[in-house]
Amino acid sequence: MRIGILTGGGDVPGLNPCIKAVVNRVAHEGHEVVGIRRGWGGLLYTNPEDPDTVAENFMPLDPARVRTVDRTGGTFLHTSRTNPGRVRNREVPDFLTAEGDGPHDFTDHALRVLESQGIDVLIPIGGDDTLSYGLRMHEEGVPVIAIPKTMDNDVHGTDYCIGFSTAVTRGVQFIHNLRTSTGSHERIAVVELFGRYSGETSLITAYLAGVDRALISEIPFDVDLLATMLTEDRARNPSNYAMVTISEGASILGGDMVLSGEADAYGHRKLGGIGLQTGELLKERTGTNIIYQQVGYLMRSGSPDSLDLMVATNYAVMAADLALEGM
Repeated sequence: MRIGILTGGGDVPGLNPCIKAVVNRVAHEGHEVVGIRRGWGGLLYTNPEDPDTVAENFMPLDPARVRTVDRTGGTFLHTSRTNPGRVRNREVPDFLTAEGDGPHDFTDHALRVLESQGIDVLIPIGGDDTLSYGLRMHEEGVPVIAIPKTMDNDVHGTDYCIGFSTAVTRGVQFIHNLRTSTGSHERIAVVELFGRYSGETSLITAYLAGVDRALISEIPFDVDLLATMLTEDRARNPSNYAMVTISEGASILGGDMVLSGEADAYGHRKLGGIGLQTGELLKERTGTNIIYQQVGYLMRSGSPDSLDLMVATNYAVMAADLALEGM
């Protein structure tokens, strides 16, 4: 059996340990694992008739090759937000032809690449977007075993996604560090955390860090009510400061999410800035100076905590066993 494994979308701590555990489990049974580089982009940009593109995008993996990869965060296979089913003109490889304005569906090409490389089973590690194309591969007849990862913890139908625990751990640490500056200046701190459609990262981080208020993606908030609450929170604090977390996908009552840039291959534009906007409005309404901190990529950088390390390893073994059993 030859198993292909890839990582797509945003990186999270735990991807490398997951890949390593798959390789070790499969190799123990005498089978082969191939790493597909840059997510689904590895299929799109491989020309089966060009050995150079094959070598660039397909990496044979064995226990020796992955021996130390679990000691770092991120993904050594690299990642992308490529969707072979929706390719813009400027992203079409030179060896493929496309007519019209696009986007173009090159799924047939992706299937040819998999066949040419003798891939029997695909193990994509990703969030909603990456796994949505995994579903497309399944519908096309490719055996797929999906491993859910996203620091937002919001892949539909799952209980836990690799990366969530580490993101919350990082958020709690940064918030506690930020207390010294917020308290010293007697301000209100607005901490913006990742979370497009799910507020769980904001909610759980605020809960564990003892933050005064939490704003989440699912429920638009009343900025006037928030200002009143934070003023009261600050007054009750002997150090005369208050803190609020806010999901990047949150919105003010009657407003929209703060978006920028063009949509990616899965229809998403970049989020970020709702915390700054909220901070400015809070300053107007409270007369108190604001500290605005966008934690952003720091939430998903570095090595995994022990929970994400355990989950990543166990998910990998489960996925490898399913592949070996033909399920």
